[in-house]
Amino acid sequence: MKKLINQVDKIVDEMLDGMTAAYPQYVKRLEGFEVLVRAKGPSAKVALVSGGGSGHEPSHGGYVGKGMLDGAVAGEVFTSPTPDQVFEAVKAVDGGKGVLLVIKNYTGDVMNFEMAADMARDEGIKVEQVIVADDVAVENSTWTTGRRGIAGTVFVHKIAGAAAEAGLELAEVKRVAEKVIANVRSMGMAVNACTVPAAGKVSFELTDDEIEIGIGIHGEPGTHREKISDVNNIADKLLTKIFAEGIYNAGDEVAVMVNGMGGTPLMELFVANKHVKAVLDEKKITVAKTLVGNYMTSLDMEGFSITLLKLDDELKKFLNAPADTPAFVQF
Repeated sequence: MKKLINQVDKIVDEMLDGMTAAYPQYVKRLEGFEVLVRAKGPSAKVALVSGGGSGHEPSHGGYVGKGMLDGAVAGEVFTSPTPDQVFEAVKAVDGGKGVLLVIKNYTGDVMNFEMAADMARDEGIKVEQVIVADDVAVENSTWTTGRRGIAGTVFVHKIAGAAAEAGLELAEVKRVAEKVIANVRSMGMAVNACTVPAAGKVSFELTDDEIEIGIGIHGEPGTHREKISDVNNIADKLLTKIFAEGIYNAGDEVAVMVNGMGGTPLMELFVANKHVKAVLDEKKITVAKTLVGNYMTSLDMEGFSITLLKLDDELKKFLNAPADTPAFVQF
């Protein structure tokens, strides 16, 4: 294993300190906790907290800032944060208008965030939650009951964060987040698996001419393995499963995310996006916004995922609203 690290058990701690050193204008760390919050502290609006296991950078700390998250909780690599960590994040960001928890649908995340929500309510803090389950690859997995939450979560952060920034009340911010969740779908693939530092080896092995279709973001293998082909054909396979959901039709407007898994060159992601745009044009679906890059990764995995979000006027307004975070700047 080749990794640019010091001690395996210090990776997350050192990463968070490195982020705060790089972006003190955006984030600060809660002393004694694996939690990043906005540098300027809470404000009188609904606050958003998200998080999960580390290894998905820039998710989630990279989205703490104006127009997106107020707090991000970092578990160990691919491991859910503890209820205590989430509870501390909720307390730190609450400005009196309540807190919305954005949870990816993984069993540990759901359980621990829900426990933290109960702890916060016992303290008199208003807390609501939404669960993102955008991955169309599998209905259940080793990690989940129901579909997994993957890159579509970033659209929830962006749009719900803008709704909160605009002054909507907690119930309305939750409603907007749930609208995003109802209209967002994703699917991913891998050319090569990732290496979890604590394990010291790849999470699954592929031969030089194989790819994995339907992977998760924790190094999980996918639905099946097949021979590698050109990227247009691979993108078609992912899009076919997404379109089978039946929610994207001629005349719709969508936002597109072509998300790198951590080890994929941008050159290859842009090639994939070229074909995604061509397919949507052929189906007479209008692309209102495109994001290409690393938004929800899986350490050093080589591959990509495609996310489509069906838009209406409300979602488009909040998607295009200003945001300013370490990993997402939009004016």
